[in-house]
Amino acid sequence: MIASAMSCATFGLAGVPVRVEADLANGLPQFNVVGLTDRAIQEARERVRAAIRNTGYPFPSQRITVNLAPAEVPKEGTGFDLAIALSILVATGRKLGLGGTAFLAELALDGGLRPVTGVLPMARCLAASGVRCLIVAQENAGEAALVDGLEVRPAPGLHECVEHLSGTAALERAWPCGRPAEPAGGVDLATVRGQARAKRALEIAAAGGHNVLMTGPPGSGKTMLARAFTSLLPDIAQEEALEVAAIYSLRGALRERPAASVRPPFRSPHHSVSRAGLVGGGTGMARPGEISLAHRGVLFLDELCEFPRSHLEALRQPLEERTVTVVRARAALTYPAHFMLLAAANPCPCGHLGDDVGCTCAPQALTHYRSRLSGPIRDRIDLTVSVPRQRVDDLFEDAPEEPSTAVRARIEAARARQVERGPALNASLPAREIRAHCRLGPSQRGLLAHSGERLNLSARGFFRVLRVARTIADLAGDPAVADDALAEALHYRAAADG
Repeated sequence: MIASAMSCATFGLAGVPVRVEADLANGLPQFNVVGLTDRAIQEARERVRAAIRNTGYPFPSQRITVNLAPAEVPKEGTGFDLAIALSILVATGRKLGLGGTAFLAELALDGGLRPVTGVLPMARCLAASGVRCLIVAQENAGEAALVDGLEVRPAPGLHECVEHLSGTAALERAWPCGRPAEPAGGVDLATVRGQARAKRALEIAAAGGHNVLMTGPPGSGKTMLARAFTSLLPDIAQEEALEVAAIYSLRGALRERPAASVRPPFRSPHHSVSRAGLVGGGTGMARPGEISLAHRGVLFLDELCEFPRSHLEALRQPLEERTVTVVRARAALTYPAHFMLLAAANPCPCGHLGDDVGCTCAPQALTHYRSRLSGPIRDRIDLTVSVPRQRVDDLFEDAPEEPSTAVRARIEAARARQVERGPALNASLPAREIRAHCRLGPSQRGLLAHSGERLNLSARGFFRVLRVARTIADLAGDPAVADDALAEALHYRAAADG
């Protein structure tokens, strides 16, 4: 007899519905699982056998073949355990209503259900494919319930699933939790004394979604400014938050970030992170890296020039295309990576170049240090700002600093003006649109041409200057880009060469 149950596999951030088919035939007792599976699925044979027996159901002494279809899609993980067990029970003659229901859970040896990673993207896929009900482990119920149009029923174990599907006892439905009250987070900008230029650059970056590099000696406040940056960012849209939660679910990182959170993520990997940890990868099917976990938020790279050059070069595609493609032997997977790059770096290995302390670096060491940041990466940074060391007297001034709430209000107003023009922030506008929204007069064209020759701007650099100028105009509430807005944008570009 053949029976089948629905489950799901992940392929990047997308899900692929999987039909788990079980066939029982006469012959020597065997239990085979086929369908382009990994080792974890092959090990499911022992988990399923023990779970069925320890729950009190007889395990068939026949030739059992389980097929995970479609067979050409690579499958991995333990999330097929429950569907395999239920399809085998139905194949033995047990009457269970499996139609319209999908199953995603690992089985413990005693028959209990254990959580799996990637439930949220798989639940979205199943809902889109017409599945009405999803049974998961209790720990996965919260994220699965975020998907509209899907009835999520968590179960403690295999026995309760059988009781529900046979109509003996119903599993309670899980409902999505209300959105948690979340503070803006981060350090309040008012706690950072001085550094008006750096604060202005961060305000522009937050308003338009631009990339920023802060340079300065150790202890000048670069890291604290980066921590304050998150308090300037508005909440992300609900659909964007669901996309971010799906990435964290796939990575198994929802403990770090609530599934219903609408705050932009902030990721700060250490410079010793592996290349796979930064851009994505790993054994088997590639998993999202830090740049995808920063999707719709901020990727903060402290001590930028301490990162290996190969790691920084790997950021070229994500910074330009807002996605990252990870190629492995089994598949080439594309993950979203639409983030703002916020970087901090010392001006030299000792950190005191241009400082009152004085630089002690050899010329060769300085050349090697700066070579880690290639021209193409520098070209993708919109704003470069110097963060000088603060004088002791400045640290004890009583003059009040502007709080994050006031700056954030201006940022939200500037973003509202951008939304009126289209769905994308200025940093993501294509060249055709930025030309339409930044019509320059003769004097401005002359300034841009002269500065372009002096700064040796590439075509990409020209358009990035225009995008920053457009954001500065939006912060000022100006419908057109004024001369001072263009000059300020060029100043942040000139600082990159300074």
